[in-house]
Amino acid sequence: MRQHAQDTALPEAPHAPTGPTASMVELDRESAMGGPGEETARRDIRRVDLTDFEERRAEIGEQLWEAATDIGFFQITGHGITPEETDAAFAASAAFFALPADVKQRYAMEPGTNAGWEHRSQVRPSVGTPDEKESYQLTRPRMDGLWPSDEEAAGFRETVLAFESHCRDVAMRVLSCFAERLGMESDFFARAHDPHSAGHQSTLRLLHYFEAPKALAGAGVWWRAGAHTDFDCLTLLFQREGQGGLQVCPGAERDAQEWTPVPATADAITCNIGDMLMRWSDDRLPSNFHRVKAPGPGDDHGARQSIAYFAQADRDVLIESPRGLYPPITAGDYIKQRIAANFAGAPRG
Repeated sequence: MRQHAQDTALPEAPHAPTGPTASMVELDRESAMGGPGEETARRDIRRVDLTDFEERRAEIGEQLWEAATDIGFFQITGHGITPEETDAAFAASAAFFALPADVKQRYAMEPGTNAGWEHRSQVRPSVGTPDEKESYQLTRPRMDGLWPSDEEAAGFRETVLAFESHCRDVAMRVLSCFAERLGMESDFFARAHDPHSAGHQSTLRLLHYFEAPKALAGAGVWWRAGAHTDFDCLTLLFQREGQGGLQVCPGAERDAQEWTPVPATADAITCNIGDMLMRWSDDRLPSNFHRVKAPGPGDDHGARQSIAYFAQADRDVLIESPRGLYPPITAGDYIKQRIAANFAGAPRG
């Protein structure tokens, strides 16, 4: 375990309550979000350009804060990840998911690890049924035996590791702005997400949503991803042009179940605040519900690809609400509880 002797902003784990007694307010919220609701266009998903980040740091930080505190979702451009790098990551993802099921099964995710392949395993408390997708998770310290060979997927390991590293750089840049607004040192979250730590648990997830049956279009009984909030501090989502379906329900619209569509565009990274950061900010930064809906009449019913990076604090870091709005909990215990709740009772294979 890494030491925090010179890092007073990150208390050590023994001070944190652990286990099933820790409050999971997020799951209580999620269980009430399973209805179909209605789509609305009254909210905008703001875009923030990160070009010349250091020179424009104050301006960019203000724009990020305004966008994040509005609905918790925003899109960034000028982030430094090239279209070629993104295309290579999507190509590697497609190559892996095209493998026969028995080959992918060799790299299956063990419960609670958040590393490896899973197939229709994630059950959202909001809907109680598995998401209609498969995914492959890269969590650096847990990848032993989970890499496909070059014969199965040429260059896969090198491509996704490089992409994951670039995603972390972008996420830490954004989080540094939030840290400053919250009265923390700018590198607070970078230190809490140490890729060299054995307790590192940030995850890159390659996602393949299945073709949607046209007979179920708009029925509200078939979800690519049921309504949920993310466990982490910050999510970066890469989408393919025209492969829509992502929606967000800001807190003000929660009772009415009004869902705002998030544009599927290849020129921007979609970002959203997760529950960890909401706790750390005493709810100043909202972690809002989002989902991937089933295609409706006239929509593309084909398969959908996306890639998500989840910046999740290292296991031994204490998530502690400054004003005591939430009980303290280590990031490791927090993620363990959330994963258990979202993969419970799901079919395997």
